Amino acid sequence: MRFQKLPIPWLAGLACVLAFTSGCRTAPRAGAPVTRLGDEIMVAGQLFHTGTRVVLWTDPGGYDAYRVERRFAPFDKSDWETSHADVRELQSPNRYGLRRPMVTKPDGTRESVLTPEQIEQVRGGGWDLPLLQSVVDQFVLHFDVAGVSRQCFNTLQDHRDLSVHFMCDLDGTIYQTLDLKERAWHATTSNTRSVGIEIANMGGYREVENSPLAKWYRHESNGQTTITLPANLGDGGIRTPGFVGHPARPEPVRGTIQGEDLLQYDYTPQQYAALIRLTATLCTVFPKIKCDYPRDASGKLIPKKLPDDELHNYQGVLGHYHIQTDKTDPGPALQWDYLIDNARRVMNGGFSPAANATSMGQMRSKM
Repeated sequence: MRFQKLPIPWLAGLACVLAFTSGCRTAPRAGAPVTRLGDEIMVAGQLFHTGTRVVLWTDPGGYDAYRVERRFAPFDKSDWETSHADVRELQSPNRYGLRRPMVTKPDGTRESVLTPEQIEQVRGGGWDLPLLQSVVDQFVLHFDVAGVSRQCFNTLQDHRDLSVHFMCDLDGTIYQTLDLKERAWHATTSNTRSVGIEIANMGGYREVENSPLAKWYRHESNGQTTITLPANLGDGGIRTPGFVGHPARPEPVRGTIQGEDLLQYDYTPQQYAALIRLTATLCTVFPKIKCDYPRDASGKLIPKKLPDDELHNYQGVLGHYHIQTDKTDPGPALQWDYLIDNARRVMNGGFSPAANATSMGQMRSKM
């Protein structure tokens, strides 16, 4: 039998196929599973490590904002048609959308920053990382006023036309509900350009006694304050077995947000440790998100909505109250300097000993 001489490029391709299918160590075997460490977030289909526990929407027990049905309704009544009939507030089966940044032209009209070709590319989910990095420049922090992440997702998915990329539970578990390529509905004018997180916390109020705070926080004889979940929430869906939460500071913190004097209990040390890692990761993956918060001329936190022009130009970490006048989250208790300073240390390869110990403890408890 006579063989025809094959061209060099064809032979090179054949060699690659043979090498790939021969089971050599440099190529994965067909059907081999890809093992996650459990700390990865998803950005435009790519996984990025954070160093803290992350539960994706694809994981068992995760929260999937791509679904149209209600997550906590009886299964045979959870479909969209029944949900729309049962819950008046649900107006759309979609709780997220396409990131589509707009600019205002001199004549007052608005046009898309993305070209028609780019819009067609991303309509099917085809964001590449550089294009997404050119759009995302804000990380918005919320308190959920739900107390635990399971109840937060219940509110967003089953009762509201809303979504958020991340939730941070009392034990520091981070839940991701959508790929960051999606435009989550959490912060009005900043939705297209931002990533959002709902942090489990009951929020801020004018006084403790006539608010949910009195039911959620119990002062112990040793001076410690314990977070107490209402009986109707059961274990709250918290993933750490036997977890008992304590705010980072035992007494409620008083502060002024949007000109209103508020009291709020601090977030847990586990939440701070996770937020530090996630903030550092997002500021690294998205270079336009500066690792800083809105400051006045003296360098202090601005505790109110930013003027429209400043918000338009702002790139970095910010609170919901920096975007909307009717919002006060993440409240007066958030320790902005602790969060940002330690996130910067992570980005620079260092970390405060206390926060590092808490974060590593979380990872060990998962393994």
